[in-house]
Formats: sequence, C-alpha cells, structure tokens
Amino acid sequence: MKKSKINKSSAIKFNINDGLSPDCKSKKRMLSEMAGMYLDSEAYSQSLSNKDVLVYEFYDLGKPEEPGELSYGTTIIYPGKIGNEYFMTKGHFHSILDTAEIYYCTNGHGYLLMENPEGAVELQEMTPGVSVYVPRRFAHRSINISNSEPFVMFFAFRADAGHDYKTIETKGFRKLVIEKNGKPEIIDNPKWNSD
Repeated sequence: MKKSKINKSSAIKFNINDGLSPDCKSKKRMLSEMAGMYLDSEAYSQSLSNKDVLVYEFYDLGKPEEPGELSYGTTIIYPGKIGNEYFMTKGHFHSILDTAEIYYCTNGHGYLLMENPEGAVELQEMTPGVSVYVPRRFAHRSINISNSEPFVMFFAFRADAGHDYKTIETKGFRKLVIEKNGKPEIIDNPKWNSD
C-alpha cells in the first residue's frame, strides 16, 4: 500500500499595504532584466544608463510545484515609466496553459492586461479591494499607472502550473498601456510578433 504524504499547514506574514514579507525573500526584477519589454528602446537604454532601478518584486509564498497544491504570494510594482509606458511586469502564460489565476489589489492603482493565443484581449482596472479572475489560457501582465505609489496585489494559482515567459519575451503583448495627456491609454503594439 502506497503511503500518502502528510500535509501541513503553514503561516506566512505579509504586509497588506506594501506587500512585503518579513518571513521570506522576494524575487526582484531590475530594469536590466526588462530588455525588449518596452516599446521605446531608446528611452529604455537612457533610463538604464542612468540607474538600474527595481521595477517590481514578488513573493512566492506557496507550496511545492505539485498537483493539488496552491502557489500564492504578492507582487509589488513600483511607480515609474520608460518613455510614456508605465512600469509593469514582464507578463507570462502558464506552462500548463489551462490554468486560471486570481489577483486581489491591496494598494495602489493599476491594470491587469490579458490576452490568449487566439487574440482575445482584456484589460481590467484595479484599485484596493478589486479582485480579478484571469481565465485559463490567458497571458497576464500587471501595470502600475500611479506616479507616486506601488501597485500591490495578492495572487493564487495551481502550484504545478509553471510560467512561460519565453512566449512574451519573443512575441510581446498585442496591446500596450501608455500615458497620453496624463491618462492611461491602450494602444496596439507595433512590435508585436505574430509568428
């Protein structure tokens, strides 16, 4: 007879306002790790030559990457822009494409940009107290549209889903969120690669 694993609960602290945790180390994404993500490559190079700033960080406070487990944590995107494009996450599909995800905004103001391989695009505005369900098969990217405060979200998804960043690094997203006349605007991405 096969022995079953003994499951144990766990408790991890994180601050609801800033998303930071004293219990574990975050994974940091510096500007230098965002090459090719922004439309204005000249503005990107100029910003990077000034300083390699922290664009976002996230805590994966979850369980082992096994079926039946949940991965969860917080994402913190700092305020800033490259040209007229807001600081954002790289964005990703899940390696197991049929994976949905939940995001809950605890602080700040931003958008969740989503698209599936067939070309459907959705954009959800997020402020504290707003939760967004990301359907299965949708890539997703978080965008901080505040000029002064971090955009903080709690997330949860199946722990064995994995992350596919390569597709986004190669193709990009079909749409971008930029600032125009002091307000966010969604535009077509002229660099989007349909191959």
